[in-house]
Amino acid sequence: MNIQIFGLRKSFDTKKAERWFKERRIKYQYIDLESKGLSAGEYRSVKAAVGYDALVNKNCRAYEELFMAYITPQAAEEKLLMYGELFNAPIVRNGKQATVGYHPEIWETWD
Repeated sequence: MNIQIFGLRKSFDTKKAERWFKERRIKYQYIDLESKGLSAGEYRSVKAAVGYDALVNKNCRAYEELFMAYITPQAAEEKLLMYGELFNAPIVRNGKQATVGYHPEIWETWD
């Protein structure tokens, strides 16, 4: 397994996901969404697995400040890659598989 956790330090679900993998002694790579974000390739891979709507946090302050609901889909995706706080967290990725949020029932099926 090659687990990557894209998360936000203040996110309770991100901390729970990290704890879940630590308790099972599964190595993972943590990437902070606010400082590093997702690369374009990682974004495409995760979007293919979970869909655009699952990735976007429509309840965060940045979503309203950047007028995400009123811009074109292409512009929204560009802003999403520039502002990591717009993502729902955590995004847990294992190769082509991915989840958004805390989903240990799915992670247990990964090998």
